[in-house]
Amino acid sequence: MRPDKLNPLFAEVHTLDGVGPKLKKPLDRLGLTRVRDLAYHLPERFVTRRAVGNVDEAGEGEQIILQLTPTEHKAPFSQGRGPYRILAQDAAGNIIAVTYFGRASYTGKKLLPVGETRWVAGRLDRYGDMLQIVHPDHVLEEGGGTLQRLCEPVYALAEGLTQPKVAGLVAQSLAKLPDLAEWIEPALFDREGWPGWADALKLGHKSDNAVARDRLAYDELLANSLALMLVRADNRQRKGRALVGDGSLRDRLQLPFPLTGAQERSNREIAGDMAQISPMLRLLQGDVGAGKTVVALEAMLIAVEAGAQAALLAPTEILARQHFETLRTMLAPTGVEIALLTGRDKGRGREGILMGLMDGTIQMVVGTHAIFQDTVTYNDLGLVVIDEQHRFGVAQRLMLAKKGKTTPHTLAMTATPIPRTLTLAQYGEMEVSRLDELPPGRQAIDTRVFPQARMDEVVDGVARHLDTSQQAYWVCPMVNESETLDIAAAEARYAALTKQFGEAVVLVHGQLPPDQKDAAMKRFSSGEAKLLIATTVIEVGVDVPAATLMVIEQAERFGLAQLHQLRGRVGRGSEKSVCLLLRGETLSETSKKRLALMRETQDGFRIAEEDLELRGGGELLGTRQSGDTPFRIATLDQIQKWLPVAHDDARLLVERDGGLSTPRGQAARTLLYLMERDWGVQLLRGG
Repeated sequence: MRPDKLNPLFAEVHTLDGVGPKLKKPLDRLGLTRVRDLAYHLPERFVTRRAVGNVDEAGEGEQIILQLTPTEHKAPFSQGRGPYRILAQDAAGNIIAVTYFGRASYTGKKLLPVGETRWVAGRLDRYGDMLQIVHPDHVLEEGGGTLQRLCEPVYALAEGLTQPKVAGLVAQSLAKLPDLAEWIEPALFDREGWPGWADALKLGHKSDNAVARDRLAYDELLANSLALMLVRADNRQRKGRALVGDGSLRDRLQLPFPLTGAQERSNREIAGDMAQISPMLRLLQGDVGAGKTVVALEAMLIAVEAGAQAALLAPTEILARQHFETLRTMLAPTGVEIALLTGRDKGRGREGILMGLMDGTIQMVVGTHAIFQDTVTYNDLGLVVIDEQHRFGVAQRLMLAKKGKTTPHTLAMTATPIPRTLTLAQYGEMEVSRLDELPPGRQAIDTRVFPQARMDEVVDGVARHLDTSQQAYWVCPMVNESETLDIAAAEARYAALTKQFGEAVVLVHGQLPPDQKDAAMKRFSSGEAKLLIATTVIEVGVDVPAATLMVIEQAERFGLAQLHQLRGRVGRGSEKSVCLLLRGETLSETSKKRLALMRETQDGFRIAEEDLELRGGGELLGTRQSGDTPFRIATLDQIQKWLPVAHDDARLLVERDGGLSTPRGQAARTLLYLMERDWGVQLLRGG
């Protein structure tokens, strides 16, 4: 159980003074639901101001604090429109305008009465011939503490929040920090001169203190490494089952192409793991089109040859159905019984599948989370394959282990190449196999960049492409990270292209009813439909070799990893494929580099490394692109510097003190709860 000392930090935010239903909503949007979240809501940056006697001592664009005495209020000519200016005089007699817009003008009237001196903090700018401060950050009476705000934190906000409000809530949260025993190794702690945990958090909110930030980042990296180490140690102690196949089923597979050296190497590694009593925990990491499905199928056939069952878990129904159709076709010569189970399956069909899994007549199953619900019982589950591993947490993997008579072997797969820098951070408890070769016969995809203004030319090019009986994808832009707006953009593009291409066009997005989505995908997969309009729902799992053209609209809105995944939907057959990246008129330097790299290379591992450099570690780690991330504090530089140290320290802690029963081990347990890696604690006896 969580230590009692931490309970105040895990209290809901509404327990803080001033937080009611109205304020709770914007806090929820930022993920600030508990006191702990506010304590770790570190500033994005700090505003450093300089106190000056008059504006002659300051430069334009500088953040300053100075005394001003208002001399005149000048309202806009038209009520409610234009700026409300308050003319004021500094100590040297210079006239400066303090300017407000809209409703804020009422605040200015109250805060800056004519003839009364005030301390004003803000950015000094020029408008025409006059210096001004627009919407000052602070206006206080003399002696009101403005000079203490020379260095002020700037927090990420949501609509309905202000900097002072967030700062006040953070201060309340920091006041609740308990006194915790130190979990960092003493020699490291002393060598780096790190402050204690509570002091580091307080310093992190006061100034851009690199030492305090490093200590907080190390805490996060140590907790993650320790939890993953505990998973690995627990897995080694679990009772598993050695699965050794005789090759009878694998020999019957009729593959359309020979295996690559990387596939053969991965097959050997997986077979070696499955032959051990200790349950396998292995990650199969492969670039787009590298042939992960074939490797996974061989592993599943080993399980069936050994008399056990195999299950493949996919994150979406589209991907589950795609896998099912692919595997069913490949398994045809073997006679293996395979089934598809999703949340949509009801009635007698579902009952038949459940009975087949229970009595063992169904040897393989593919599906979404439905395949691990409480109502699903397996006769003898020996292998679990998890596709798109980054969408499932470690805690979910631990839950799956309960479905077998003994702990099943686990093979996780990801089609998102992960930089070597981050593999340890995300999969420290797993062995890793890499598919770094593409099957023979695959041609390079011709990637071109067009400005959005040439849309008509692109549509004409699509028309010529469809006239050759080939197929195409058209991916619509991400709109402010809003699924609703993404769908609206896709529906608008669908309507426009349907006018030109008629029934040859189909639409797929995440909120379509399942039967409509299935019908659209079936028409496209069969070749009846020639053009598929979609959101990023087709990022993974869609495999139509006859589709040889990909159009990605407003490509600058996508990250490199997403662009690479989307491009990977074409180039899956022997025909030459083309990817057209449509860009907006104004591009940031980062966007220019991304699009240039997409033209230059198809190496997913290189793209992942470059993406990491361009975006920074936090954005790429875990699944922040889909709303989750294992690290909220550690930056890329801190990960590169401190992760190896944290990993080694965690390994020593587990090896020397597997139960974490020593004083430092007990402190480390507290850290796991604090950083919400308590699934690692639960593995310990008595945890």
